[in-house]
Amino acid sequence: MDELRPDDVDDDAVEEDAPDTPIDAAVIDRLAAYGHEPEPPHEPEPPHEPGTRGVAESIQPAEEYAVEREASDPTGLTPPLGVVEEDAVPEQRRFGRRRSRDAKPRSVEQRKDKRATKLVGLKIGASQIAAAQVVNNGAPELVEVFREPLEPGVVVSGEIRDPETLGDALKRFFELHKLPKRGVRVGLSNNRIGVRVFQIDGVADTQLENAIRFRAEEVLPIPLDQAVLDYVVLSDEVRPDGTESKRILLVVAYREVVDRYLQACRRAGLQVVGIDLEAFALLRSLESPTERDASAGALVGVAIGHDRTTIAVSTGLYCEFARVLDWGGWSLDVAIARELDRAPSEVEAIKRQLSFARQSEVEGLTAEQVQKARNGIQRALATFGRELVSSLQFYQAQPGALGIGEIVLTGGTAHMDGLTDAIGELVGVPVRLGDPFKRVKVGPQVADDAQPGSLAIAIGLGIED
Repeated sequence: MDELRPDDVDDDAVEEDAPDTPIDAAVIDRLAAYGHEPEPPHEPEPPHEPGTRGVAESIQPAEEYAVEREASDPTGLTPPLGVVEEDAVPEQRRFGRRRSRDAKPRSVEQRKDKRATKLVGLKIGASQIAAAQVVNNGAPELVEVFREPLEPGVVVSGEIRDPETLGDALKRFFELHKLPKRGVRVGLSNNRIGVRVFQIDGVADTQLENAIRFRAEEVLPIPLDQAVLDYVVLSDEVRPDGTESKRILLVVAYREVVDRYLQACRRAGLQVVGIDLEAFALLRSLESPTERDASAGALVGVAIGHDRTTIAVSTGLYCEFARVLDWGGWSLDVAIARELDRAPSEVEAIKRQLSFARQSEVEGLTAEQVQKARNGIQRALATFGRELVSSLQFYQAQPGALGIGEIVLTGGTAHMDGLTDAIGELVGVPVRLGDPFKRVKVGPQVADDAQPGSLAIAIGLGIED
């Protein structure tokens, strides 16, 4: 990860009235492959370096629109999570693993040593469950992958509303497909997770944990007695004057959200070995971590789910920016339903027959109704385009940010005819459909799927880098 200066981090980026941030049970075990950096607190014009691409200037978010978005997602970031320790009591658990006060903090490199070779990546979305069994022995091999619909209302905006119902659904899902219940890694994606990167100088390793907790009380609006926090040392250097300086990534949130995921998994009899950020899993499914040519620009992974979209920006080795938008395939359903005076739940089949590229025939609709429906989804997509452009402008405002090289779409909605070209026209950056099977050796038992983009995050959760 590029050097981040202390003055690049705004300690007040999270508002005092920011929404509660839940997390529990995880150690940041995955930062070696994908790190995080905080979002600037303002929105200057993005730099346009020679030989790199900038985001289209034709879509500029209105000032009030940007303010509204900032209030709903003050950090703009979601951190990685890691190994879960089930037997730790909540008061002693820091994202799942207890550290001795005398223990020397482990570096990112040290955390790479212990890695499971067989994992089941579990993606729990608002409309479906997807699981991918991956064997990591050199090149990752995809053994099996399955997905099934999930009852509406069980998971909303990345948060579990009914852990018991979800637990029963997971139990049936794993037993039906004979998936192993050990070695499960769960994906997490919502915009209510707090993260900070800051510098600590002149603190010995034995005192580092206390110093970080003290700093957390200063910069975070979450009371520590209600929060779970963890940290990772991103860099450790000795300055010319002999002072030791460490750059720390701190993750903090309330326990409730992850507790609900763990509660559902325990009810299903699953052994959860890790909770990971879906943005990281998305990038792992798209390409292996390698240094990208700066002239090629950053890779932007975009996973369009049912009710939310995950955006992850990578320079090749690290995830430098991530954001979760409250926009998904359901937004298109609502737009169609409004135009045709129907319920959103009734128009899914209509949406699958529409095209962003051309006028198409839709069974049961007149040509006039089809055109009205197309107009509705194009307006809805323009809203998404403004959100995407604004997010990428925030990334480009960061020191050392690359130009945007390409956007890679995944998710079930990404398979709509003409969607990639339509988004490319809105943002002014090349857009292509991602192949979630690109990085894995596909086993003989893996069946073809009409919407492979729906499997990308589950596959990424199963990959170890």
